Amino acid sequence: MGKRPGRCYRECDRPAFMRTRYIHRQPASKIASFDMGAPELDFEVEMSLVGTERCQIRNQALEAARVAANRYLTKILPRQKFHLRVRVKPYQWLRENKMVTGAGADRVQDGMRKAWGKVIGSAARIRPGQAVITVRVDRGQIDVARVALEKAAPKIPTPCRIVFDKIDPELRRKLGYGAE
Repeated sequence: MGKRPGRCYRECDRPAFMRTRYIHRQPASKIASFDMGAPELDFEVEMSLVGTERCQIRNQALEAARVAANRYLTKILPRQKFHLRVRVKPYQWLRENKMVTGAGADRVQDGMRKAWGKVIGSAARIRPGQAVITVRVDRGQIDVARVALEKAAPKIPTPCRIVFDKIDPELRRKLGYGAE
């Protein structure tokens, strides 16, 4: 049986639950690495992909966004010219109460209100305006970093925008990015 679509878990409709004491079978995290490139170097520009709504992002979606951005960056730049970081961690456990489907299932199983369910994965909860992915580059690679973040944005289940965390005001005016 396949996984349910990500839209089923996008809303923060349940209270936050992060206790591992009651979780008997913890699925492995799908995120391979949270830091790519050269984290030890100092770069001139820092850009972030920011979510605009409160939502949950499954770890599969975070990994897909990371792969899309990292693949574009490594195709154009060497690894010593950028630093890509996934800023959120999937701590929220997602549970599902499996129900019988098919013909005659309503006679076999009635279900139960507010059933606990089994853990099927994990997700990261984000607030409006919280950075999901950050890219640090030098001033010559701003457009490359922007395109990489634009390629990662459709993988995340909330509308996103790109903001500058660190940039010289004179450089921002010169490049025509305005006062963001």
